[in-house]
Amino acid sequence: MDYRQSGVDIEEGYRAVDKYKAHAARTFVPGMLNGLGSFAGMFEVPARMKHPVMVSGTDGVGTKLDIAFALGKYDTVGIDCVAMSVNDILCTGARPLYFLDYIACGKLDASVAADLVKGVADGCVESRCALLGGETAEMPGFYDAGKYDVAGFGVGIAEKEDIVTGENIAEGDVLIGLSSSGVHSNGFSLVRKLVTDFAEPAPFAPGKTMGEVLLEPTRIYVRPVLAVLEKFRQAVHGMVHITGGGFYENIPRMYPAANKRRAAEGKAPLVSVIKKGSWTIPPVFEDLIRRGADQNRMFNTFNMGIGFILAVDATKAGEIAAAFRDFAASPDAGLCAGMKASRIGYVAAAAGAVKGQEDEVLFE
Repeated sequence: MDYRQSGVDIEEGYRAVDKYKAHAARTFVPGMLNGLGSFAGMFEVPARMKHPVMVSGTDGVGTKLDIAFALGKYDTVGIDCVAMSVNDILCTGARPLYFLDYIACGKLDASVAADLVKGVADGCVESRCALLGGETAEMPGFYDAGKYDVAGFGVGIAEKEDIVTGENIAEGDVLIGLSSSGVHSNGFSLVRKLVTDFAEPAPFAPGKTMGEVLLEPTRIYVRPVLAVLEKFRQAVHGMVHITGGGFYENIPRMYPAANKRRAAEGKAPLVSVIKKGSWTIPPVFEDLIRRGADQNRMFNTFNMGIGFILAVDATKAGEIAAAFRDFAASPDAGLCAGMKASRIGYVAAAAGAVKGQEDEVLFE
């Protein structure tokens, strides 16, 4: 018996890597010192930085992949893979530099794997970062035939003095919410219980199936947010990626540094006040409620139409929101074309004891 007879097709692996190379080549950015095929990827720290800090993030696509398998459409979930890491990195104000992907399967199909990597490369191009390397693992008997897992690891960089720590968040700061493209890449274990026929026509999106709506890639906020930071960095006090756990789990993550300072000063902790009706909730979420999702738990699970939030100085909120709208209307908007920027709430001092998430994120 040889390796191929055990279920690992090395030749198919070689074909897959050959297909990857053209996609990876599209992601070249200054600082990239080598490409696919080396034992390790190398990236040069940008010149003229005084105190560079490396910022890393890792995530996967999760069970959204099951919809890609059902539809036989594999070339967009790689965007989700990149988005979940670079949007996290962005919350510090860092610029993504490079990305590494990991694809695992039971039986490798070079064409399917190449489509997955195409999506990763598309996400890297959108983020202006390099696809520096990766790994494809064929594990027969461990994964079912036709099933793949996709995960990734991103690295960004920031000047130490420019890192957005959240320490400067203050009472009265305005919360600007950037619209999501849909469900993004969280909550799909619940979604797949509610939607069982991905070929079903979407009742709220004429001409599209439920699978097509749900497969819409996660929006990547890197370019518009970095553009705003370049002009308004001192006015941006905190940032949040609305990922797994929705509003309640993610918004409080920008407050620890500010609340530590306030505690030392004897002041009440900061909380977020979200204004109901201040943005349009996409119909896909109403459809999930109609199918049986608990209406009272939606903001604990999904992004509800807001994928990224910035806490900004109230005196600059109008200009910052306008800058986001201008970017979304520009020819170079990419995945952020049509993105909305809404004033969805404000930062306040807690009126009473903060005992849990529902005391940290209030709705009015």
